[in-house]
Amino acid sequence: MINLHDNYDGLVFDMDGTLADTMPTHFTAWSRSMAMHGIVFPEERFYALGGVPAGVIVDMLAKEQGKTVDADAVAEAKEELFLELLKDVQPILPVKAIAEFHREHIPMAIATGSPKWVAEKILKALGIYDWFGAVVGADDVEYPKPAPDTYLRAAELIGVDPKRCHAFEDTELGMQAARNAGMTVININTLL
Repeated sequence: MINLHDNYDGLVFDMDGTLADTMPTHFTAWSRSMAMHGIVFPEERFYALGGVPAGVIVDMLAKEQGKTVDADAVAEAKEELFLELLKDVQPILPVKAIAEFHREHIPMAIATGSPKWVAEKILKALGIYDWFGAVVGADDVEYPKPAPDTYLRAAELIGVDPKRCHAFEDTELGMQAARNAGMTVININTLL
């Protein structure tokens, strides 16, 4: 097991695709909700935009494809569909093991591109919600990922200097956000 609390004061985890294997379920929800509005969202593009808030994605794709939609309503419908599929979500075991090992020794937080209420439901469904001192969603900051604000707010809420945090991420945009916050980034794809 990687013992991080000797060198760092806090751990901050992305959630979707990092701590929880939500990405396939999110893609299913995205595909169905976007199809209802005639918007195509290729799987490769979906993974490239990991961590970007849903409303921003809907607005971007609608404009690119010449569609007019209520981005917030489409994003909300996508989240509701995702929650219906939540029973299918499993933890990413190597990352969960790291969090479990450190949970009583070092402050930990979640910094996610999902809305906070969705993140909390996922963490509760996985039985790990109480492991984290803070959950920061895209709706908690003015500038979500790839801006560093989500990570900076998470570190602030657990009372740790961002430069003394390890951040766990699975996407390039998320890693960029954590690096810009001054954190040491662990690409979880190297752990799998």
